[in-house]
Amino acid sequence: MDYVELGNSRLKVSRVGLGCMGMSEYYPGFNEKESVATLHRAVELGINFFDTADEYGMGKNEELLGKAFKGIRDQVIIASKFGFVRDASGNTLGIDGSPRHVREACEASLKRLQTDYIDLYYLHRIDPRTPVEDTLNALLDLKDQGKIRAIGLSEASARTIERASRVAKISAVQSEYSLWTRDPEQNGVMESCNRNGISFVPFSPLGRGFLTGRFRKPGEITVDDYRSQFPRFSKENFDSNLKIVEELAVISSEKGITNSQLALAWVLSRGKNLVPIPGTKKVRYLEENARAVDVVLTQNDLSRIDEVFRKNPVRGERYSNDAMKYVDR
Repeated sequence: MDYVELGNSRLKVSRVGLGCMGMSEYYPGFNEKESVATLHRAVELGINFFDTADEYGMGKNEELLGKAFKGIRDQVIIASKFGFVRDASGNTLGIDGSPRHVREACEASLKRLQTDYIDLYYLHRIDPRTPVEDTLNALLDLKDQGKIRAIGLSEASARTIERASRVAKISAVQSEYSLWTRDPEQNGVMESCNRNGISFVPFSPLGRGFLTGRFRKPGEITVDDYRSQFPRFSKENFDSNLKIVEELAVISSEKGITNSQLALAWVLSRGKNLVPIPGTKKVRYLEENARAVDVVLTQNDLSRIDEVFRKNPVRGERYSNDAMKYVDR
């Protein structure tokens, strides 16, 4: 496994991390025993960068990591996030980036993670009611106290990244980025990260599983699966988007790799400051993803991939309208 230094920090993270959200919520079929086995296997493979949030499973995901990494805390880099506020039934009430919530959320996460510090602490979404400068100053206080080691932002606009960077050294910005979600290239986010020495952390680099080829028809995505709410997975757009996957599979097959490895290798090819965090709760997919760091894409490969998307424009937005309202733009 290769390692890179996280922007504006001394944290060295594996070139590919592990997104842990699906181990506790949003995607069906999670199992604690299987998830713990996957987390432990990740450490064996040299993966040390693990992404969670207080919002995932309403704290259960952090508890899972706390249990799994007990006794090996010094071997892992834990990134967690705060900001979403939910009621007892799980309904999202909004975003809270107020200094008071920063402090309270961090203390609760530390307890669930069974640790004295969080390596990378993100504001999960930008709170439109709280100046980002106020949130950043509260995070700096936590850093001074040794409760967090680095500061991050999630789904932040280039304008917000620039404002935040005038207050504190930002180590990472997390946004959705993949072969079929190129927004950060076009809206200035990646440019702003490069200018400020910030690592860019793509989540859902496998298109929430769609780009892997595991889904062949809309009916395979059940109503209890969060993806059923996303336009790209809808019946209206599914078949058109599936053509993309089928054409990518031709390239993957010729190279003797999987679609997942092709998609991850493409993300990795975009720059050394990118650290994708594909999510999975199964050991076999984890091992497959880890091998993507060894895949080399030629200029011809990259040109063929671009041609696939020129011929087959992606159909549908990446989020539902309700989810998009929390994205800083």
